[in-house]
Amino acid sequence: MKLNELIKPTAPLQVIGNAQAEVTGMEIDSRKVGNGCAFIAMRGTQVDGHTYIAKAVEQGASVVVCETLPDTLADGVTYVQYASTEAVVGPLATHFYGDPTQRMKLVGVTGTNGKTTIATVLYNMFRSFGYKVGLCSTVCNYIDGQAVPTECTTPDPITLNRLLGEMADQGCDYAFMEVSSHSVAQQRIGGLTFAGGLFTNLTLDHLDYHKTLENYRDAKKGFFDMLPENAFAITNVDDKNGLFMVQNTRATVRTYSLRAAADFKAKILEEGFDGMNLEMNGREVFVQFVGRFNVSNLLAIYGAAVMLGHSPEEVLVALSAMKPVNGRFEAIRSKEGVTAIVDYAHTPDALVNVLQTINDVLQHKGTLWTVCGCGGNRDKTKRPVMAREAVKMSDRVIITSDNPRFEEPQEIINDMLAGLDADQRRQTLAIVDRREAIRTACMMAQPGDVILVAGKGHEDYQIIQGVKHHFDDHEVIRECFGITN
Repeated sequence: MKLNELIKPTAPLQVIGNAQAEVTGMEIDSRKVGNGCAFIAMRGTQVDGHTYIAKAVEQGASVVVCETLPDTLADGVTYVQYASTEAVVGPLATHFYGDPTQRMKLVGVTGTNGKTTIATVLYNMFRSFGYKVGLCSTVCNYIDGQAVPTECTTPDPITLNRLLGEMADQGCDYAFMEVSSHSVAQQRIGGLTFAGGLFTNLTLDHLDYHKTLENYRDAKKGFFDMLPENAFAITNVDDKNGLFMVQNTRATVRTYSLRAAADFKAKILEEGFDGMNLEMNGREVFVQFVGRFNVSNLLAIYGAAVMLGHSPEEVLVALSAMKPVNGRFEAIRSKEGVTAIVDYAHTPDALVNVLQTINDVLQHKGTLWTVCGCGGNRDKTKRPVMAREAVKMSDRVIITSDNPRFEEPQEIINDMLAGLDADQRRQTLAIVDRREAIRTACMMAQPGDVILVAGKGHEDYQIIQGVKHHFDDHEVIRECFGITN
């Protein structure tokens, strides 16, 4: 694409050099720049891309997009200056990759918990309807049936638009995407057009980045503020922030709830560890999911599918065939009758939801063991809260490591234990090695007991001192249970 065509949707302060330069690609990482690329210098939270302009030019960049021009301008390179590269990288990437969201319908899911389940089940459901579908999620990205590994919930604007462009090029009719608060605050979704947006809930998370709960909330709300008037916005009115999220949106608003009057409603008729019998908008359906939090997720899914034009009957039939997402309330049973639940719960609210669900089903007919930890180099304020909630709602708790990254695992555990009083500590063990912690719970559990292994879910690694080691909670549990297949 010619540079003057690329920058047409934006308003640069100035262009120095050849505006007709051919742009073969776009990158924000100088290490990925090749001949003919446009290098976008971004001021990130850790690194300022402007310091790598010379490196990008060495790598073959023919265009540099920046806020501050370098002292020396290289021959044969065109410089495009903007007031904010963060504000324009999304629109530039969208235009470069052929406006993918004009060629398919994109639906975004935001909130603290539930994003992965909702986006993934919608992806699976719409594939079952016969569509070609894309998915952008924490677990994995998919272009119809082709897996594309992911490293974060919402990629940078160039990676994201490249992925969405491939989806559109391969004929995808729909794409479902998790929208993180970081992606809204950092304008990673700028330039994209959403056909719909869903809000799940808002609880304590990411305060290491947003600093206050209000900033975190407002970032989520920003997603709904940007929805066009021909889109839909579906919000959870059981959450106190549900109506706040959509108060300024131009989109058509629909609500869902387990407790209040809403467009999409449900109640649990019967539940066990294998699923629930629900009444959803007056119709009965059995689903292979467990817990009130999953009923809420399923309502959002039901609402989105209906708003996208499918009949309630068709959606309920599809819902009954859907399975839980990997690492989301996933049950593994031993031959002796011990049930282990693997769940990604890594926030206080998510942990409470899972523990409440287990207690509702268990009904004091067995001991509930909880194995959990907190990630390193992340929000420290939730550590004592996580420990308190675990102890409050479990019979026995084992606190252990969960991706300590560059922190000392014992220090993270100490931060968690600081939230407990003397009595609570007596029902708590601290075992730094996660494998040993899980093995201990499995050895001590009796038939009829339930073990919750929380925090990592689908992840198959541990990050220790910055090094990623293979580690899978499922594998450790199956080994302890003597399950070979």
